[in-house]
This record gives sequence, C-alpha cells and structure tokens, in this order.
Amino acid sequence: MKRRITTIIIALSCLVLNAQYNKSIKIEPVLKTDTTSLGQKIIYPQFNDNQVTILKITMPPGKSTGWHKHLIPVFAYVLEGTITVEFENKKSIVYLKNSTISESFNTYHNGVNRGNEDVVLLAFYMGEKGKPLSVPMDSLKLTK
Repeated sequence: MKRRITTIIIALSCLVLNAQYNKSIKIEPVLKTDTTSLGQKIIYPQFNDNQVTILKITMPPGKSTGWHKHLIPVFAYVLEGTITVEFENKKSIVYLKNSTISESFNTYHNGVNRGNEDVVLLAFYMGEKGKPLSVPMDSLKLTK
C-alpha cells in the first residue's frame, strides 16, 4: 500500500512539474516516424556499448558527402540550405531548410549541395562505441 501511494505521489509530482515546464516553453515536434525516408522500418540494433553521436555538418555549395551507407539509425535536421539525397536506385529526395531526415540504412546514398549557400545539418547517429558512423561505397560498386 505504501509503495502504491508513493507511486501515485511521484506520478502527480511529475504531472505538476511537466505542467509548469510546458507553460513557458514552446515545444514543436519536428519528426515522429517509425520508417526511414525510403520507407524502411526503423530497427534499433543491440550493441554492447551504445553511443549517441551528434554532428553539425557544413557542406559548401557544389560539394557532396560521397556515396555511403549507414548500418545504424541516423536522423538529421536541416538548419540551413537545401540538400538533395541521391540513392543507388536512382531515386532522389530534396530536403529544404527546417526539414527532418530519417536516413536510409544499408542503402548507399549521396548527399549533394546543389544550391548557392552552405548546407548545415545537425545529424544524430545511434551507434556503438568504436564502430563507424557510415560505410563508404567500395570502388567495385562505383564502376558498375
């Protein structure tokens, strides 16, 4: 009985704190999805040593990421500019400023800045310590 009362008190306290927190803070959802940009189901790998990496990436006009793929879930937010993501199946998706990207995984793709200003991304990688964030396309694949 004591445990149940304690749980109720904690739950009510959280509700009160949450209500106080939300009064002065503007919260805007930017992405809520269970699939990647290609419609792949998001699957969180099981790692022994989890690590989240957040990178701010600035890509000048005319530059590209190079062909690569991710073996982990990656999400990004376009802070500035417009980026075009090309996929190995010849499909491409254009992401404008303030858009979100639920990146494809295990699919080669290339981000290209075709605009006249820098593209600035904030990218979130859900990976494992000591493991690469992306895998570059091998030279044999490029010649096909």
